[in-house]
Amino acid sequence: MLDRFVNNSDLAKLLLRLSVGGLMLFHGINKLQHGYGFVEKMLVKANLPGYLSHGILIGEVLAPLFIVLGLYTRFAALMQATVMVMAVYLVHTGDLFRLTEHGGYALELQALYLFGAVAIFFLGAGRYSLGKGKGVWS
Repeated sequence: MLDRFVNNSDLAKLLLRLSVGGLMLFHGINKLQHGYGFVEKMLVKANLPGYLSHGILIGEVLAPLFIVLGLYTRFAALMQATVMVMAVYLVHTGDLFRLTEHGGYALELQALYLFGAVAIFFLGAGRYSLGKGKGVWS
């Protein structure tokens, strides 16, 4: 019985989805409450179309919700990872090779969200999800 509990990859997928999706959702809610117009300015400064700023709604609100619920999980994880790559490109490029004063990686939070989303993309939702882990994008 202990072996069945310890070797539970579906439970691990659930915990990963809840942490990576759930914690990213706080960032999206904050941007909904306080606005995300600053992202448009950063995109324009980087010679990219400003309307891409609306991708924040997908990558930091809808995608995390879908990840947490386990619906179209792989696609949602891909969207969240894409937004994280853009965030690093637009805001944190200067920190790519920097350590903090405590010796940690300067972009550890961004890296955890990015690579956590990539892991979810490859793992899928698992059995403990609304999609039940069935289908290519679940």
